[in-house]
Amino acid sequence: MTENQTVQRKSVRRNRVAAAACFAAALITASVVGTQSATADGAAHDAAHRTAVAAAHPAAVTAPGLGSADLVQSEDFQKGMNPVGATVALTGRQALSACSGEETMRDLTKDKATAYASVDWTFDTPGMLIESAASAPTGTEAATWEKQLVALVEDCQDEPAGHWHYGAAHALTVTGGTARWYPAYNGDGAATGGVAVLRSGTRVAIVELTGQPTDAPNYVEGIATAALKRLSS
Repeated sequence: MTENQTVQRKSVRRNRVAAAACFAAALITASVVGTQSATADGAAHDAAHRTAVAAAHPAAVTAPGLGSADLVQSEDFQKGMNPVGATVALTGRQALSACSGEETMRDLTKDKATAYASVDWTFDTPGMLIESAASAPTGTEAATWEKQLVALVEDCQDEPAGHWHYGAAHALTVTGGTARWYPAYNGDGAATGGVAVLRSGTRVAIVELTGQPTDAPNYVEGIATAALKRLSS
């Protein structure tokens, strides 16, 4: 990647962080938690896609499905994190994180996942949570996608002074799954959410919290733990 491309990519990331904050602020007036599935056309396309992938990878036919129940739920949020809205999709087309620019899980997996699922949560305070998951045809492919997600996140650890960035990685393990979670810091060095890369068998996911909806010191670890347990269930 050239120096100019790197600058452009990181500029896109910073713009996404700002856009996410504005988007969350605009939605905090919502009063009920709701869900929105993929459109009928999108659902039909994804059903056909899963069939094609299963045909190419027979082992995928017996693989556990992946749906909204495997993502972060409203009861997973800690005290002080009050969700007011959720949008769920099964298309794999949600941007992965503030660090990824516009790259989606479908881009990262090259359309090879047997299933996709994502959710956007908004709160009654500035900030939002996004999660994107994919089910791989094989454990080998899941491990490859996990490494790609980790590399993507860690590319945003080394930033110039005064820039938003991710902090050091922290390992996390639950029955059936492992994760790495990273705190996020704004240009002034203040904590502002964080991100986690999750893996359970053939499932991989990335979950990111922007903003600081609670003063609890372990809220990022708490969200990462809850997301990993859901993914591993």
